[in-house]
Amino acid sequence: MPRLVGAAQTVQQQAEQITTFNSSGTFTAQPLSTVANVLIIAGGAGGGGTLGGGGGAGGYREISNHPIPSSGFPVAIGAGGAGATSGTKGADGSNSVLGASSPLTSTGGGGGGRNNNPDPAGTSFSGVSGGSGGGGYFNATGGSGNVPPVSPSQGNPGGLGATAAGVPGEEDSGGGGGASAAGANGSGSGGGNGGAGSPSTISGSDVTRGGGGGGGTFHPATQSSGGAGGGGRGGAASPTNGIDATANTGGGGGGASFPAAGLGGDGGSGAVIVKEPE
Repeated sequence: MPRLVGAAQTVQQQAEQITTFNSSGTFTAQPLSTVANVLIIAGGAGGGGTLGGGGGAGGYREISNHPIPSSGFPVAIGAGGAGATSGTKGADGSNSVLGASSPLTSTGGGGGGRNNNPDPAGTSFSGVSGGSGGGGYFNATGGSGNVPPVSPSQGNPGGLGATAAGVPGEEDSGGGGGASAAGANGSGSGGGNGGAGSPSTISGSDVTRGGGGGGGTFHPATQSSGGAGGGGRGGAASPTNGIDATANTGGGGGGASFPAAGLGGDGGSGAVIVKEPE
């Protein structure tokens, strides 16, 4: 039989609570919560236009035991970047911010590389840097990931562009970087696949997010894959448009392929998940 010795005591308890933001809003913690596990994913970037690089995934940050205040605070969800029109770079994704007493920001993905103008040095063909970098076009580098730098890293670089044995006009762009892997290089016979995203069980299920977009190609029979975690595929023979990334994964959009003047795929919007312990 239970016994009570001395003064009575009241033990306060609360249930575990998981809050998912797919759009911007305000988070208010439970009364007993002082820390939480958080996942902040920024918007992924758009893929480049015709023969363009895959868009980089939005920055991906998962942090345990982050301090949270008792009062409500804003949560901003980054939008995905628009896919490019023919011959231009994809638009960067937007940042996601958990606006607690110590704000956490994940940086939007970098747009997939492309440029209409001749550029022997290839400097304007590069993918854009960001949370994860966009894939490069025409022998140019992919954009850098984890920009600005945080620890642990929020993303990876995009892949290099390539030509078919140096043949002008036969370009195969790199894939966009993903949360857990760099985008693959263009091969001269196909666009690079998007870098893989990262899995997380913070929502109660094992879900992978933050995949990079596949690179566009002169050889659309070898359509590139988007990275696991919502990245869009590169364009096919028909339609040549890059494929949009999945919403609320922070995935990068696919680069457009040849021969039509294709559009890059749109990047996926970000998300924030807050898990309060019991």
